[in-house]
Amino acid sequence: MKACNQCGKCCINYSDGGLSASREEINWWETFRPNISKYVAEGKIWMDPDTGQQLKRCPWLAELPEKKYSCSIYHDRPEDCRHYPVEISQMIQDDCEMLELRDITDHREAQKKLDKIMSDSRPAIGE
Repeated sequence: MKACNQCGKCCINYSDGGLSASREEINWWETFRPNISKYVAEGKIWMDPDTGQQLKRCPWLAELPEKKYSCSIYHDRPEDCRHYPVEISQMIQDDCEMLELRDITDHREAQKKLDKIMSDSRPAIGE
């Protein structure tokens, strides 16, 4: 498995309504990061603050040179974002560029590697 190359596919694939935030996260944003909470409406995240409609793309996804992406709220991002990717099958479905051929052919070993890479963000699932 390769290191993340910031292709942005995960953020682009899920930012148009595929993500959620807990009530605790939303409350924290309301108190400490009102610039984030203004993109929350009725418990749904990444909503247009003017129209209340779901945005097509996360407002915090910044495009960098050479088609790379960065999260401008990385340390305050929702748990859904912190936990991604969870399973190798999800990465395959999303055409994640971290995958190598051996990861696709040996899901069990790839899941172990993924769990290790993600150990600072989420619990392991491949046990």
